[in-house]
Amino acid sequence: MIFDVLPRSPWLLLFFAGLFEVAWALGLKYTQGFSRPLPSLLTIAAMGISFFFLAQALRTIPVGTAYAVWTGIGAVGTAVLGILLFGEPAGFWRLFCLLVIVGGIFGLKLSSG
Repeated sequence: MIFDVLPRSPWLLLFFAGLFEVAWALGLKYTQGFSRPLPSLLTIAAMGISFFFLAQALRTIPVGTAYAVWTGIGAVGTAVLGILLFGEPAGFWRLFCLLVIVGGIFGLKLSSG
């Protein structure tokens, strides 16, 4: 059964949910407005997997904390890969703000126990 192979840690589930959020956010770029079938299917699959892992993590982690961490991982991961893959700007203030988001993610984790 699929639930038997899932990690036991809700924080690990939340981390995977965030990684799949990055995947579907980047996938949207490749779908070209959902006009390309394969990238569209892969993007929709990544969305489903991301929501599934988020839902599993929400069984234990408070919704406000989980949602903030999930979107933070998605935002930072997508921005960093946008810089690396698409040549998006990587100025000091942009990178600094991404580090602030990462700090917020760690702060939420530490304050949640």
